Amino acid sequence: MHKTFSWLLILVNLALPLAAHAAEVSLTLDEAITIALRDNPDVLLKAEDLKKAKAQIAEATASLYPSLSVSGSWTDTRGLYAEDVDAYSGHIGAKQLLYKGGQVMAAIKIGEYNYKATEAALDAARQYTVYATKSAFYALMLAEKYAVLNKDIVANTAAHQAVIEARFKSGEASESDRIRMRASLADTSQAYEASRNQVQAAQALLNNLLSFEKDVVIRPAGGFSYEARDVALDEAFLKALKERPEIRQLDAQLEMARQNIEVARANARPNVYASWDYYASSRLAASTTRNNNDYNIIGITVSWPVFDGWLTKAKVDQALIGVKSTQLTRDKTAKAVALDVRTAYLELATALAKTRSVAEETRVYEDNFVVIRQQYNAGIASALDTEDAQLGLTVAQFNKIIADYDYLIAQARFDRATGGT
Repeated sequence: MHKTFSWLLILVNLALPLAAHAAEVSLTLDEAITIALRDNPDVLLKAEDLKKAKAQIAEATASLYPSLSVSGSWTDTRGLYAEDVDAYSGHIGAKQLLYKGGQVMAAIKIGEYNYKATEAALDAARQYTVYATKSAFYALMLAEKYAVLNKDIVANTAAHQAVIEARFKSGEASESDRIRMRASLADTSQAYEASRNQVQAAQALLNNLLSFEKDVVIRPAGGFSYEARDVALDEAFLKALKERPEIRQLDAQLEMARQNIEVARANARPNVYASWDYYASSRLAASTTRNNNDYNIIGITVSWPVFDGWLTKAKVDQALIGVKSTQLTRDKTAKAVALDVRTAYLELATALAKTRSVAEETRVYEDNFVVIRQQYNAGIASALDTEDAQLGLTVAQFNKIIADYDYLIAQARFDRATGGT
């Protein structure tokens, strides 16, 4: 029993590192986007809506084909006649729609435009998922680097505190110096703890977008790399009005609204059907004489509503209002898209200018660190001076990372504003 328990402990100890390792996933941005587009619930729901829209087209098209029905019955009469009497009857009927006032073709077109509108909604969900995944992925990378920076700041502050404590013991620093340094260390420690919480929050957001379990730890691979690009505002406007899913969806809905007018008008037009029916029956009389009754009926049925109490007019008026409302919504959305493109363009230009400014500032800190290190090698500067210079360079490099992050987010928003991914 003791040996068995010992083996179980060994197996558990071996399994724990494997489980901890399995809970960590290293992902590049492209891999994260692929997973999000595959598993995100919003995208999956829109994909199901698209399947439904395709089925609705088939439903509308079904009216173009003939319908066929078959029925039959059998009865057995006992005690009424001298002999028991059984009888059967059968019916086969076919019906073909010839004309329904244009309602069928309008319904098919409505289904097709609804498919296009649903497809545009799916594209919108995909574009938002890509944008949200990029934002969350970059936010997690930035939060992790920020936590590392704050850890370095805490270490540097602790080193300064040690110097102050030593100077205090030798009478070179006052109690006020000690209090200020302790407060500074407490502030930096609190900032470090806050940055660690930001990492967890970013992890939770990205896990949710990728539909991962909450305990999975994502390790983002790669850096804040990009290629700066020049964009033209006028071209961006034209591209957005052509490719934004919201515009394409409303264009399709506008065509649907116009087809609804035809559907409404069809209520006042004639309906024409062609039909064929075949009947077969038998009857066994008390005289035991069997009589067969088989015959065909072929006909054309025409119905034309002469007066419906102005019901059709009311439906047409509602359809016309629907067209106008959809057109107004489309115009309003186009203006919102134009504003969105302009705002995203200005943010992208501002972020690009900031990356160039911060890059120059970083070079200043790089040069300062080289000078301080040379002074340290010459015995002029202290080790703490070198650490301060190193920390200043680290902060400058982090500021450059922030600028790169802002540019990448602005670039992602601009792509989404113009209808791209």
